[in-house]
Amino acid sequence: MGLVRPAAVAGMFYPGDRRELAASVQYYLSQAEIETDAAVPKAIIAPHAGYVYSGPVAATAYARLKPARGVIRRVVLAGPCHRVPVRGLAVSGADAFATPLGDVPLDRQAIDRILHLPQVETFDATHAQEHSLEVHLPFLQSILDDFVLVPLVVGQAGADEVAEVLESLWGGSETLIVISSDLSHYLDYDSAQKIDGDTCRAIENLDSSGLGRDHACGRVPVGGLLALAKRKGLEVATVDLRNSGDTAGDKARVVGYGSWVFVEPKSGQAVDGEDDFGAETRELLARHGRSLLHLAAASISHGLASGNPQPVDPSDFADPALGADGACFVTLKKAGKLRGCIGSPQVHRPLIVDVAENAFAAAFRDHRFSPLSREELDEVDLSISVLSAAAPIDFSGEDGLLAALRPGRDGLIIQDGDKRALFLPSVWSDLPDPLRFLQHLKIKAGMSPGHFSAGFQAWRFVTEEVSSADLGDSAALWRPATS
Repeated sequence: MGLVRPAAVAGMFYPGDRRELAASVQYYLSQAEIETDAAVPKAIIAPHAGYVYSGPVAATAYARLKPARGVIRRVVLAGPCHRVPVRGLAVSGADAFATPLGDVPLDRQAIDRILHLPQVETFDATHAQEHSLEVHLPFLQSILDDFVLVPLVVGQAGADEVAEVLESLWGGSETLIVISSDLSHYLDYDSAQKIDGDTCRAIENLDSSGLGRDHACGRVPVGGLLALAKRKGLEVATVDLRNSGDTAGDKARVVGYGSWVFVEPKSGQAVDGEDDFGAETRELLARHGRSLLHLAAASISHGLASGNPQPVDPSDFADPALGADGACFVTLKKAGKLRGCIGSPQVHRPLIVDVAENAFAAAFRDHRFSPLSREELDEVDLSISVLSAAAPIDFSGEDGLLAALRPGRDGLIIQDGDKRALFLPSVWSDLPDPLRFLQHLKIKAGMSPGHFSAGFQAWRFVTEEVSSADLGDSAALWRPATS
């Protein structure tokens, strides 16, 4: 396998005999209690002391990976530097790391991909005797099938520098992030419990600024994960918090240990503010949806007569909610087929003004269609989609973006350079497959279906919709509103 980093702390931090080590790890895992429906973590924090002290605590995090035994194929393992100082983050030039349970191959392709970052270097000297990574390998070898490793020794670095590296390696369900850290060192039992409790609260709050020098030896890689987890909306749970006085040592001088799991939001889970938007907008459309549809129709009729959209003064409307800012798309369909669609991807004017302007534009300025004629009016259905604010999607590679999409729910905006396009959630009814959905949106943006680059960006939004089809008589749309 080429250059192999030999085990440096076998027989000291954990058993050096293969059978004894395998039995030890399995014992710790068997003692870890987990809920049967617990979600598989995307990332974990676990300790790195001698197994007799920290093994039971580490096992409580690793046991939660059992359902992903055949899914996780790559582990990004980051821990603090204890031996040879390093500036930034150090990768290894080896092809594999050895333990008594066998060799773990390194993901050389992934390692090469992050070496362009200024905070990353190859520095084998800092890996040679470092235990903060090695002690995790037997747990990983016992809990997972074949996997490759990206080992990172973290020295003098900022949390943002660590977060940048982790994000570059984030991947999808095939990638696990493991952060190695012990907590307080050599305090009396009561003092350790207090400071470790403070550390626990900082982690639970995803507060990287709450980790001081005395809180955790791995505070820098932990801080990087917390910063990234906050951006990505991960949920964190504490699964164990003890110290050596609870496991195998006396209580006069103890070392603290904790295990935390980080779970990505489910594909159907709402993003920040989404539930509030949905409830408020549904209420608005329940009260005023018919009036908004009539306003859209009136603007189109006005456009046929004058060549301009219907003028709208928000102060003319009794309900101030109608005068509030909002963004919408107005869609015209004839015999079930698209006849025009124009809208605002973000809020920039009162909703009722947006409805009138976009209805006129959908009828007469959608370059894909000829201007709407008066003879077509009774055959046209109108729908108004009110948009939430767009939220950026964090992803790594096209597969990561596809995995993040919520078919049937997400509207999607993509951009690469000066090329940009938007699909409403309603497009999922015609393109239910995420790959085809994305490919068609790329074509709309002027990209090739297979295009992807490092600068590719994406945002999601949701909509609430009201349609003239709900009135039961499309022709009634073009008569003046009576309510």
